[in-house]
Amino acid sequence: MLLPREVKTIADAKLIVEQRGLSHVKVGLFDIDGIMRGKYMSKEKFFCSLDSGFAFCDVVLGWDCQDQLYDNVKYTGWHTGFPDAPVRIIPQTCRALPFEDDMLLFIAEFSGAAAPICPRNTLKRVLERAKEQGFTVIAALEYEFFIFNETPESVRAKNYKNLTPLSPDCFGYSIIRNSVHADLHHQILALAEQMDFPLEGLHTETGPGVLEAAIAHDEALNAADKAALFKTFIKVWAQRNNLMATFMAKWSTDWPGQSGHIHISLKDAQGHGVFYQQDNKDGMSKLQRQFLAGQQRFMPEFIAMIAPTVNSYSRMVPGLWAPLDATWGVENRTTALRVISGSEKSQRIEYRLGAADANPYLALAAAIASGLIGIEEQLQPLPQIKGNAYQQSHPAELALPNTLFAAATRFKQSKAAIAMFGHDFVEHFSASREWEEREYRKHVSDWELSRYFEII
Repeated sequence: MLLPREVKTIADAKLIVEQRGLSHVKVGLFDIDGIMRGKYMSKEKFFCSLDSGFAFCDVVLGWDCQDQLYDNVKYTGWHTGFPDAPVRIIPQTCRALPFEDDMLLFIAEFSGAAAPICPRNTLKRVLERAKEQGFTVIAALEYEFFIFNETPESVRAKNYKNLTPLSPDCFGYSIIRNSVHADLHHQILALAEQMDFPLEGLHTETGPGVLEAAIAHDEALNAADKAALFKTFIKVWAQRNNLMATFMAKWSTDWPGQSGHIHISLKDAQGHGVFYQQDNKDGMSKLQRQFLAGQQRFMPEFIAMIAPTVNSYSRMVPGLWAPLDATWGVENRTTALRVISGSEKSQRIEYRLGAADANPYLALAAAIASGLIGIEEQLQPLPQIKGNAYQQSHPAELALPNTLFAAATRFKQSKAAIAMFGHDFVEHFSASREWEEREYRKHVSDWELSRYFEII
């Protein structure tokens, strides 16, 4: 009997469906916001789609996270009639769905004219560039997420206020909390193993009901698949337990934001890590310094891919573990880029700007692409930060945009972004972020009412 993660080819995919006696299979792909969209597909349709691809309405590239249609993009819209776009199923992404008996899930991606817009394909283009330079990218993502004793109905009934977290107060790395809630932790760990996004670590973080999960490292495309599936199915798992999990960058003004840190290293054609040089200061090789320099230089231009929502910028405030400038340091968690010294196997860079709300494919694409430019152009980083980066002054060119609109504008105007991600993607994604910010400006917040209603 073939196991899901042993599926590598179209023939394997057909065989495992036959072996399980399935009449239908679940197929999903990820949209611009990293949300998984998909459907159940009959066995006959699935087999045909494995061979020849299938068609999926391109509206999923033309609407926001609330299914509201963009009015400012060229690729699709009312002006095109929202036609179908070609999609291919990726056999080697086969997963078992623990909640659905023998049901299988396959990841798909847009192809043809939709490929330049597709997040997964955007990352693949960046990784192809790394391959041309002789590198394999190794990556891992770690996420903070809050869990609440709530349901989709109850959070709406409460208007997202006065929510009840899984546990009270701040208690990071708590053995008490993870022992009291051991059953839930074990369920998460088991789910991660069953769906092949295994966790290296799972612990409570500082805040009521917040956990941090570190997904095991892998080659970058696999790491992105695992991260995207993790975010999706943690939400599924929570709701099946009458809980709610959120990956918002900052859900409350009372607590720190939620990060989605990215760890990256490079290997050469022989499989050796290229970021480590034993005789150099902090073990940093020439290539690591160049890669770091590219990340530093282009972080302000690429930030829209890393911090893609209005809420992302609520997290970026002094003293709350989120960077404000494109700084770097060695083992310094107050900087945007943290060099982690170690060995050939462990030497890496942690891209700490990443937030939990980012699309994993696009966040990885931005973090990797900027580093590759650094190697191509042999850039050098500015001096490292020692001590508290929040309390120091930094060069103006390192300042990060502090709103989504500013970030989208920088991205749209970035020649480096167009060179690395393609004109079609940059145009479409920047327009989608401008839309997101415009949707926000349509509403009147509680803060505005309480500040201005009587007094002004």
